[in-house]
Amino acid sequence: MSSAAPNLNSSSLSGQRVALVGKLAGMSRRDAQKLVREQGGIAVEEALGADLIVVGESELPLDDTLGGAALFDDAIRTAADEGRLAIIGETELWRRLGLVDDSLDVRRLYTPAMLAELLRVPVAVIRRWHRRGLIVPVREVRRLPYFSFQEVATARSLARLVEGGIAPGALEKKLTALARFVPSAERRLAQLSVIVEGKQLLLRQGEGLIDAGGQLRFDFESEAPAAISDFRFQISDLEEQNNSTSIRNSQSSIPNSPSSSIDPREIVSAAADLEDAGRLAEAADMYRTALVVGGPSADVNFWLAELLYRSGDVAGARERYYMAIELNEDLVEARANLGCVLSETGQLELALAAFEGALAFHPDYADAHYHLARTLDELNRQSEASTHWRAFVALAPDSPWADEARTRLADEPSAE
Repeated sequence: MSSAAPNLNSSSLSGQRVALVGKLAGMSRRDAQKLVREQGGIAVEEALGADLIVVGESELPLDDTLGGAALFDDAIRTAADEGRLAIIGETELWRRLGLVDDSLDVRRLYTPAMLAELLRVPVAVIRRWHRRGLIVPVREVRRLPYFSFQEVATARSLARLVEGGIAPGALEKKLTALARFVPSAERRLAQLSVIVEGKQLLLRQGEGLIDAGGQLRFDFESEAPAAISDFRFQISDLEEQNNSTSIRNSQSSIPNSPSSSIDPREIVSAAADLEDAGRLAEAADMYRTALVVGGPSADVNFWLAELLYRSGDVAGARERYYMAIELNEDLVEARANLGCVLSETGQLELALAAFEGALAFHPDYADAHYHLARTLDELNRQSEASTHWRAFVALAPDSPWADEARTRLADEPSAE
């Protein structure tokens, strides 16, 4: 130990002995150690005796079964408790060194559609992870969530551990211990609780399950929760009551909202469970019931539109997207999806208007630039399309669609 006590709260690494533990997500260990030295720190291999321990966020080295010794032994825990060393996550190190922009530029983040393409899962799976709290957006613009890839990668890493035979209880215990020193581990706990929800360790999609590798597995015991059947009886009774009420009040000039002890959020949750079980028609009916019980909702109309599109009801999806936008003009994702549906049905000029509307509300919406560029190309308006291809590449250089954009730009005729 040095004779002078380290300033553990300082953003400077000057004079601090820094140990890297676990696998880093942001760069190689060698490059990170070089960066530490460039910032005046001393890169050390042994955690015991370090002033600062940085925990890598690519994998969580919790015990011997995960490829390394126990993350923190008693001596290190005691030193941390006594304030003789600090333990931080990898992201916090990059933030201290000015490598992470706290303004969270959208160029470093991913929309649901981009993540779905990167992970090779349906976008509905990404939305389901989001709604269940498995992944949490780091930014939201006009109701459009942006996720860090690391957030999703970590969730999938946890799923792999559980699928590989690590007992959820044991993993939770280790994550709890880790969270004591590294606050970011609390998110892993929240993700783990979703992954092991119920009897299944995997996330349901259609008639199967999406595993940690994004592969679809058939689930021969798949059934919607039994509670849904009982719930339907309540809904049926409620609809009957509402029909009687509407007849009695048909002469009234004041609209009456259906009164019910049933929380519309419970209906939406039941609809999502049916959707996960592949019972799309029943899920659609449940979403419609949520609208009857809870009244107009932009979000529910958006979810219903997505479901109808998956079911092949493109016209129904189009109308629900229109309705979602009418209820909440900030829902830029509904505008972009409406544009895609209109483009698919050959209504290209209307599609352009939808994409342009999305960009009017969110100029940095990369997905909208991408779809607008493709539609303009289809209309043989290459010069205008090029503007949006360039905007897309600038906004989302690491997008799974970026290569297509660069190819389109490379194919442009040279200006004479």
